[in-house]
Amino acid sequence: MTLHQLRCFLAAVEHGSFTAAATALGYAQPSVSEQVRLLEQHVDAQLFRRVGRGLVPTEAARALVPHAAAALAAVEEAGRAVADVRQVLTGTVRFGIFKTSRFYLGADLVGDVLRRHPGVRLELVGQNSAELRDLLRKGALEAGLIALPVEEEGLAVNPVMRDELVYLSAHPDRLVRPVTPAALAAAPLVLPDVSWRDEDSTRRALVHSVQSAGRTLRPRVEVEDVETALEVAATGLADTVIWRGVLHRLADRLPPGLGWTPLRPRLYETFAIVHRPDAQLSAASRVVIELASARMRALAAAL
Repeated sequence: MTLHQLRCFLAAVEHGSFTAAATALGYAQPSVSEQVRLLEQHVDAQLFRRVGRGLVPTEAARALVPHAAAALAAVEEAGRAVADVRQVLTGTVRFGIFKTSRFYLGADLVGDVLRRHPGVRLELVGQNSAELRDLLRKGALEAGLIALPVEEEGLAVNPVMRDELVYLSAHPDRLVRPVTPAALAAAPLVLPDVSWRDEDSTRRALVHSVQSAGRTLRPRVEVEDVETALEVAATGLADTVIWRGVLHRLADRLPPGLGWTPLRPRLYETFAIVHRPDAQLSAASRVVIELASARMRALAAAL
């Protein structure tokens, strides 16, 4: 059974004769009748009865019609799917990620996208969730991964992962029990995101936790990136806090000698893929969103 046979068969059913079906399809009449004859051989049943110059479908033909139509519809859908892929292959995507999220996505997301759609141009943009929210509001990004909450109205929010903030130190005696807000306030800390400390959601959570104990958060050292904070902590001169997801992703690349313990009360942050709901997302952007969401959910499951 071939698609060509099914196409000729459905045309004969619709037009009531081989001649009319051939005209509709742009084929010669003998070609259409031959295709129907071959189809009858395949299904081992008569599909039409001749009545005058026309054709009347048999019970077998009426039973075959919905399946033939479904087969041809599936082929058309396959063609549309391929067309969508061709569109993705020519797309350019500006996807927002905050600086630390490169540990969650970064090269892995780039690999996922380019292996599946090697023609896509991908730009990973941003330093902090506050900056990304501003870029999304201005329309400079189609979508991005940010830390919640989102104060701005009008953004579509799809949470993909919750992560826990933990305490890191090179001194084992500081890790024997969970670290309280009062202990956090008294600790010598090195914290990242110095340029964004007033807007950074992690810094805000730490400040709120320490203030709940009537204390003030005063880090000894402030740096821009997580890697530098970890290197300083590894010297033993200061401790730091970090997300468990980052620890998991760094694995054996973590500076030696560092251990961790949870905070008490535990501090969590939720990450979400956001975009402007009124924006028409490109096919390429939808692919990147799907792949980024899958990566984040897989990491959440691993934790």
